Amino acid sequence: MNLVIDIGNTSTKVGWFEHEELLHVDQSVTPDDLGDLVAQEVPKGIMLSSVSEEEKTADYLRAMKTLSPLMLTASLPLPFTLDYQTPATLGNDRIAAVAGAQALFPGVNALVIDCGTCITYDFLSKGEVYLGGSISPGMTMRFKALNTFTANLPLTDYKENVPYIGKSTQECLRSGVIQGIIGEMNTFIDYYQSEFDHLKVIMCGGDTKFFENKVKARIFAAPELVLRGLNRILRHNAE
Repeated sequence: MNLVIDIGNTSTKVGWFEHEELLHVDQSVTPDDLGDLVAQEVPKGIMLSSVSEEEKTADYLRAMKTLSPLMLTASLPLPFTLDYQTPATLGNDRIAAVAGAQALFPGVNALVIDCGTCITYDFLSKGEVYLGGSISPGMTMRFKALNTFTANLPLTDYKENVPYIGKSTQECLRSGVIQGIIGEMNTFIDYYQSEFDHLKVIMCGGDTKFFENKVKARIFAAPELVLRGLNRILRHNAE
């Protein structure tokens, strides 16, 4: 059994795999939790991906004691080719999400939209070459920025059925953020559909449930895409 660990900006989750099958996911895992998990079930292989600070990552490594996970970096052998000018700066979460898309839909053009702290758009050409993508602020980040960088705008949050024309400041903020994100997503999807045939659009990340039915295109929601990608890369390096 393989164990994959995703240390994100806000929380850490782990997935247990038997070959390609995802057996179980543990959410909001602390270093102590991870120590207990690996003490109960020693994995055959372990992969760790982190986009968090080094100190936090070190806490998880210490919790595993003598176990040495494979650490995800852009220099690790990957199941696809990177056509990217600065691979050393490419986020591990983006690499793993693309690998997850490849695992689910091999051999097709895939656009991965990760709705997390940031919203990232990543494109894999015919399952073989990562061409790059885009990064924009996530929904919570946009709400916080409007409050932080202005004197009078309040901090608000998301809500369903937001009108285009806000009738209060709260509604205007929600309209700007939410309708802005939806418009952004539709624009990116339209571009990739016009440039690449038989495009598969895959959405993952914490805000997937909120946005998956709000865009025009047909979306495949894959909330555990990063975990699946980490397992795909782990298996690729074990071959």
